[in-house]
Amino acid sequence: MPRVALGSILTECNQLGGLPIEITWFERYDLYRGEAILQVGSGVVGGMLQALRGGGAEVAPLLYASTCPGGPLTAACYTQLKTELLDRLRRALPLDGVLLPLHGSAAAENALDLEGDLIGAVRQVVGPTVPIVATLDLHAHVTADMVRGADALLAWETYPHRDAFSTGERGARLLLDILAGRCRPTMAMAKVPVLTSAIHGSTEGDDPFAHLMHLTKSHEGQAGVLSTSLFLVHPYLDQPGMGSGPLVITDHNMEQAVGIARRIAEQYWARRFELEPELFTPDEAVAQGLRVDGPVLLVEASDCCGGGAAGDSVATLTALLRAGVPPPSLVPVVDPAVAAACHQAGVGGTLTVPLGHRRDPRWGQPVTVTGRVTRLSDGRFRYVGGVWDSVESSMGPAAVLSLGAVQVLVASHGTYDWMDEQYRAMQLDPSEAKLIVAKNPMNYRMAYSSLVKRTFILDTPGPTPPTLRHVQYRNLQRPYFPLDEEIPGLAPTILP
Repeated sequence: MPRVALGSILTECNQLGGLPIEITWFERYDLYRGEAILQVGSGVVGGMLQALRGGGAEVAPLLYASTCPGGPLTAACYTQLKTELLDRLRRALPLDGVLLPLHGSAAAENALDLEGDLIGAVRQVVGPTVPIVATLDLHAHVTADMVRGADALLAWETYPHRDAFSTGERGARLLLDILAGRCRPTMAMAKVPVLTSAIHGSTEGDDPFAHLMHLTKSHEGQAGVLSTSLFLVHPYLDQPGMGSGPLVITDHNMEQAVGIARRIAEQYWARRFELEPELFTPDEAVAQGLRVDGPVLLVEASDCCGGGAAGDSVATLTALLRAGVPPPSLVPVVDPAVAAACHQAGVGGTLTVPLGHRRDPRWGQPVTVTGRVTRLSDGRFRYVGGVWDSVESSMGPAAVLSLGAVQVLVASHGTYDWMDEQYRAMQLDPSEAKLIVAKNPMNYRMAYSSLVKRTFILDTPGPTPPTLRHVQYRNLQRPYFPLDEEIPGLAPTILP
């Protein structure tokens, strides 16, 4: 019976903005220790546990910490989690293998490449011969340290992310195959300097990334190919060597892995222009949306909590208010001070308050509004599907502030958008609105594609912009697309 350790620090970080991630963030989502991890039945950890049990393995549970994206983890937060995970790992020795369900685009104040640092630390504890398999989000920034430290890296295959559970199963099965001597993985990552948002990054339908993913996964049917993954890098980090492309794992054939990865990366570069979205200012989108017969979605992707933003932008709300007499509309804003004021005023109370841009004030100014409190809540809701399927989360004290026909969902904490759980938790029905504001670049399709008649992607200030043309990186060096549309003599970078 193989003995396998399972541990994780899983989140996505934004180095362009957002709030530092503290330990309390993980406490609001998933923070399991020791035997409690064995009760997790969903997500990537649930998939790993099911596969390990089915393969007759003994699980040594360490620490599982997962939370909504934000800025980098504070040094204290990462040190606490890493120290506890490694202490539990040492006590679990001897081990036959290690499973690490990670994201791949996390960062900490004291570890810019969090996953590379964590994988390396685990390797130091278990030694060079114990296999380490890690699963990653397909938006990971795969680094040389990650490739060198792990025996295998496998990414989620779908976006919107529907396959966390099955990816956990795939990772665990590959580890069991390694332990049984059925394969000897060799791994190569090929990168091209393409940095684009996830607007056209769906793995479904006719999106360009979907075509590239199909091409990548088609190689898994070849003899000797154990796994293929494709990464659209999370572009809101600021680190050297960022880029997108495939990672190929073969059975002891590095030449095959490099050859396949290089060819897919070249195709990725060839389709780079298709990944850039058409953008509208909020005023343009509101004006055109009012002429549409039916509901309209306004996607303020620059303020995406799921990408690490604070969720406190009022750029689109301001445009709605400028429209004079706006139609029924829904807008989410994270502002704990206003949420607290609403709770103090009570349902039916009227208040005049500055709203927005106070959690991360680099991106705009608050707007002063007068509204009536129509609903109050503790902000709890439960995800249905996705990465946190069935997990209960919390917006913190929340309220609905009615500004005439504009209903503002005021939350205390930013939360990941899967579908429309937050609106529904506050008894707000998007089907009754004319203009609906969503603050994510992709998941909105699941909640609203059958409802709305047109979708506008907005060009607003924020740390998760829909195009990277205007971002001023400090650590990432040119050339890279989209700032450099042509790069003469470009060849994919191969890791390791």
